[in-house]
Amino acid sequence: MVPRAVQVDAPHALRVVAAEPEPPGHGEALVAVAWAGICGSDLEVHHGTRPAEFVRYPVVPGHEWSGTVLEVGAGADPALVGRKVVGEGFRNCGRCTSCREGDTNLCSAVYDETGFTQPGAWADHLRLPARLLHPLPDEADLRAAALLEPAACMASAVLKAGVQVGESVAVIGGGTLGMLATQLLAASGAGRLVVVDPRAERAEAATTCGASEFCTPDELGGGFDVVLEAAGASGTGRLAVRSTSRGGRTVLTGLAPEEHEPITPAELVGAAVTVETVFGASSRAWAHAVRAFATGRLDPAPLVTHEFALEDAGRALEILADPAVPTGKVLLHP
Repeated sequence: MVPRAVQVDAPHALRVVAAEPEPPGHGEALVAVAWAGICGSDLEVHHGTRPAEFVRYPVVPGHEWSGTVLEVGAGADPALVGRKVVGEGFRNCGRCTSCREGDTNLCSAVYDETGFTQPGAWADHLRLPARLLHPLPDEADLRAAALLEPAACMASAVLKAGVQVGESVAVIGGGTLGMLATQLLAASGAGRLVVVDPRAERAEAATTCGASEFCTPDELGGGFDVVLEAAGASGTGRLAVRSTSRGGRTVLTGLAPEEHEPITPAELVGAAVTVETVFGASSRAWAHAVRAFATGRLDPAPLVTHEFALEDAGRALEILADPAVPTGKVLLHP
């Protein structure tokens, strides 16, 4: 079979193309992609709504993925060949102050990320710097591992939250990101752990992921030591701040397409909360997520609801964009 890739030439212009992989260069690895995820930012690429500085057409999407290393170039560790891996998306410089402090997602170099400005994993093969790879155990489930990129983003939020054993925590948003965050928070020793979502049908999944309670936004009280917002809907940031106890910590991760209930400076000052925000995942957060996965404390597998062949990427995007179709994580399988 001729190696293929799904390429978005321009907004709403998607096609499958032949993509013979180039040999890995110095310090690079060539990976056989096993599974690749689709998320809201991929929809933005397809629809043309992603900010211009964060995409470069034509592009092969795919920043969420898992696979097996086929070959490495000179300067890369030959022991990687044959290993199951996932990999960071940000092509950080590794030299600036942010990178040296471990905040590789805040690299001062020009934005460059797999699946947005560099060819991604909606393909049979992916070539990337070997230093960005995170090896997995030999027995790892690569289907589940494809969710480690969004898990790493939630690991960044959990690390910023700094939850202490027994603290009360609310997670606003019962989608894939919220469920990944819930699993990581449960593993960190949270006491009362409440998932908040307007869709009552998500209660069972929340309990499976480690939540002690589930409620709708109208039922949510206040006084939580930590509130992690993972919904990205209008008003959820404001709800998160209002639900946090005075002196508590709020972590915001979502970006609402339109915000009709913005947080005001007066509200923040009056709430006296510490507000943290998350943009992507640092190498530290990746290591945290991979370690949780490798030890069985994080299990993303139940969050996968749809699987499509590479050739059906267009249909997969339609399913994800259709509000009438309940979806969790949608995967492509080269």
